[in-house]
Amino acid sequence: MASVKSLSDSVQQHLASALSATLLEAADADPLLRRSDRADFQANGILALAKKAKANPRELAAQVVSQVVTGDLIEDVEVSGPGFLNITIADKAITGNLAARYADESDRLGVPYAEHAGTTVIDYAQPNVAKEMHVGHLRSAVIGDSVGRLLEFTGETVIRRHHIGDWGTQFGMLIQYLDEHPHELDHKDAQVSGEEAMSNLDRLYKAARRLFDSDEEFKTRARRRVVDLQAGDPGTLATWQRFVDESKIYFFSVFEKLDMRVQDADIVGESGYNDMLAETCRLLEESGVAVRSEGALCVFFEDIKGPDGNQVPLIVQKSDGGYGYAATDLSAIRDRVFNLKASTLLYVVDARQALHFRMVFETARRAGWLGDDVTAAQLAFGTVLGKDGKPFKTRAGETVKLQDLLDEAVERATAVVREKAGKVGLTEQEIVENGAYVGVGAVKYADLSTSAVRDYKFDLDQMVSLNGDTSVYLQYAYARIQSILRKAGEARPAAHRELELAPAERALGLHLDRFGETVLEAAASYEPHKLAAYLYQLASLLTTFYDQCPVLKAQTPEQVENRLFLCDVTARTLHQGMALLGIRTPEKL
Repeated sequence: MASVKSLSDSVQQHLASALSATLLEAADADPLLRRSDRADFQANGILALAKKAKANPRELAAQVVSQVVTGDLIEDVEVSGPGFLNITIADKAITGNLAARYADESDRLGVPYAEHAGTTVIDYAQPNVAKEMHVGHLRSAVIGDSVGRLLEFTGETVIRRHHIGDWGTQFGMLIQYLDEHPHELDHKDAQVSGEEAMSNLDRLYKAARRLFDSDEEFKTRARRRVVDLQAGDPGTLATWQRFVDESKIYFFSVFEKLDMRVQDADIVGESGYNDMLAETCRLLEESGVAVRSEGALCVFFEDIKGPDGNQVPLIVQKSDGGYGYAATDLSAIRDRVFNLKASTLLYVVDARQALHFRMVFETARRAGWLGDDVTAAQLAFGTVLGKDGKPFKTRAGETVKLQDLLDEAVERATAVVREKAGKVGLTEQEIVENGAYVGVGAVKYADLSTSAVRDYKFDLDQMVSLNGDTSVYLQYAYARIQSILRKAGEARPAAHRELELAPAERALGLHLDRFGETVLEAAASYEPHKLAAYLYQLASLLTTFYDQCPVLKAQTPEQVENRLFLCDVTARTLHQGMALLGIRTPEKL
């Protein structure tokens, strides 16, 4: 199905034609069209044109109005204030536009694809092997997943990368301990849950750490194993792989709770770039981008200095020959640009790592790995705060485990769903399923409805509330429409272009028309919160429509069908919009 031109695009085109017919030099002028409270749209571009042409803005505006053709699209246009144009859209244009979107049998609702689609590698949700995921991993996972969904919807090829921490000195300790205690990771059952897998790893890690701190001989053996690991010793690698596999059982269980799509092929950890590290360093040194300083391979930057006034370098290789995060990140850039053919690299990483990525990107540019045809950006995000406005911790002052947080959200949401279950006839299975959708949706939406760069307060009571800007409010709006459609009986949704629309119908219809441009804008700027804001306003306009415009008890059969049609378009838009945020919309709630 072809994409549907939005009403604003159509009006923009009409006004541009009227402008160029009025003023020759206005052929490429922007009418500066925007939504307005005084009319459906307001055009503000005439003031700047009049100033440029040394003309009276109101007189010029009146001339433009005389050139505008009213009828099927524009019902009325009038001059306002110093030279603004107030534009009212014809009711049949609103209904006709939505009918075209409704006819799209795919889930796209006539939304066009982005003009210049490329390949984006998005790096997000980066847990560490043998360590529990905590609340700090939440934002990277949720934001990255939604940005990936948005980009794919607009036609971008998206390659997901979970750059897990699966390499480093602590693995020498773990590998040595497991080799000496081989049955510590043996499972009695063939299937092991994610929580059991992490419990086993956590127990093993603590036991290994105790031995490492108390036994000097074990400490020496553990340090030798680090060397064996880095050298690629087969036995050492086999034991290391057990840790990775065990951790993946846990990772996948958390991702499943988050209702996130993660494939095994998406997980390429630090170890995945080991074979490239030496060459990365050689290329940087030979090109002069990196230099040796006190035995370490460093990249210096004129504008990055420490408190003492000296330049702070990016250390690519340590003086002892070991490699740091920079070597791995630079090798990953080489892989993503030259092997995966990425045109955009996105890193959904905590704002506190901004300096590191600024230095890494600049190094890659100097080396020629990031050219004019490749964009690299960090999608930095703020901190999750508790109700007290401080970083979110447990009462004991510890970091909150992500699994515990999600379990509590689902528990609270299930209680809310159970309260209303009798009214809508939910089975116990539906209560449990919907509780999961509402709980996880509440956590995701609270994150995604806030601009990523801002901190936000984690308040479960507010998140699962049926009132206010919450996921539950949007899910409830969708479920309410499904209830109306089920009750409709023989009446079926149908667009009637000849009907006059009530103010609440017009407002809902005009907002539905903005879905496509909102999605494209949110995807282009990597800002899911713009889509969340749009969906909340859509649900609010639906509430007003529902209060002011009886659907099943409308005056005529045509009005019933038209209002059912408006409901159905709204439901499909809510469903698709929420899916792009990674949130489910239950049919009953």
